[in-house]
Amino acid sequence: MIGKLLTFEEAKRAVEANFKAVFLGEEEAVLLEAYNRVLSEDVVSPLDIPSFNTSTVAGYALKAEDSAMANEDEPVPLKVTGVVAIGELSKAALTKEEAIEVATGAVLPEGADVVVAAEDVEREDNTLQVYIAAVAGENVRKQGSDIKKGVVVLKKGQVLGSSEIGVLAALGLTQVKVEKIPMVAVLSIGCEVSELGKPLSPGESFDLNAYSLSTAVMECGGKPVYLGVVPDDKAAVAKIFRTAVNSTDMVVVCSGDSVVFSVADSLGKLVVNGIAVKPGKQTAVAVIEGKPVFMLSHNPSAALLMYHLFARSFVQRLGGRPQSALKSVSAVAGSRMFSAKGSRTFVMVKLMFDEKCRLIAEPLESVGVVSDLAGADGFVEIAENEQFIDVDQEVAVLLFRGLAGKA
Repeated sequence: MIGKLLTFEEAKRAVEANFKAVFLGEEEAVLLEAYNRVLSEDVVSPLDIPSFNTSTVAGYALKAEDSAMANEDEPVPLKVTGVVAIGELSKAALTKEEAIEVATGAVLPEGADVVVAAEDVEREDNTLQVYIAAVAGENVRKQGSDIKKGVVVLKKGQVLGSSEIGVLAALGLTQVKVEKIPMVAVLSIGCEVSELGKPLSPGESFDLNAYSLSTAVMECGGKPVYLGVVPDDKAAVAKIFRTAVNSTDMVVVCSGDSVVFSVADSLGKLVVNGIAVKPGKQTAVAVIEGKPVFMLSHNPSAALLMYHLFARSFVQRLGGRPQSALKSVSAVAGSRMFSAKGSRTFVMVKLMFDEKCRLIAEPLESVGVVSDLAGADGFVEIAENEQFIDVDQEVAVLLFRGLAGKA
């Protein structure tokens, strides 16, 4: 049985007061397996990039002072003493009144401080005529000009995307230390739910909630562990709860059954037993052996909504991931949206552009069916003291996904 309903804020505070999300520790990850992982320490560059002074053009490396008197009417002659290709080092240091031919990207010879582009010189045999007064450092990419050895390149807590992985590869790192991934048990409880691949009996439906929620866990950096469907029997529920708590860091259950709530309370502490929200009133939260157990409604929209509002941030925090709220977008209400008296109401909406190119938030007619889960782009929040949101009123829509393809 649902207890005294907590307000939305009271429920939030109750969960926070009874469970402190702490990092789960770190581990080494192979670079190509580190994508979307969270750095557990600062990354310090072990080398200069570039590692040598290199040429940015094809031309001739020389001492700038040797070209100081050069101009278009009176070129300065220099002796060409060699050539350096990419990946080679000059066999000899450059001395006064000498030049060495270099390719773009080639390492500058010792003693050279400038590169004169090929179009600014003329060469006949080993004699080079220089027609400009070069400035030291011109056409030279200096050692460490991109990244210096010993500097912090990536900071602890950064999420590794494709750009960050590329930087780590440029540093020559094959492994990197990252935060451990939170393991989240996901299961459904009830005789009306069937696992995928099994024939449906009359009145049964496939376990869509577990797959929807497992994907939501992955989206915020966790690893779902699907434990299947369990009948709403006290002994079976107690057994699966013990298994889930012992093998993972957090538990997400689709149930909404008072039997499940009482079992959770007997194994730990039920800190939330009903919330004054719509949909999702039957949401409950327990802490068992120091781990949170979120018990959500079988209603698909309510389950996904309550996961985002309550459980999502804990997955992020357990994994050391920066907490990111759901993205929001401003829109105009396409129809009047009513609140449930005394409850914070979340109205599922579909977004579309009208003929005036306004983004319209159109409330879905029903909640809980599969088509609504597919059609909902996000939701609009109506406070407890608001009666309704009127047509054409500006609203903030919290998004389940992006707006690509909206028309």
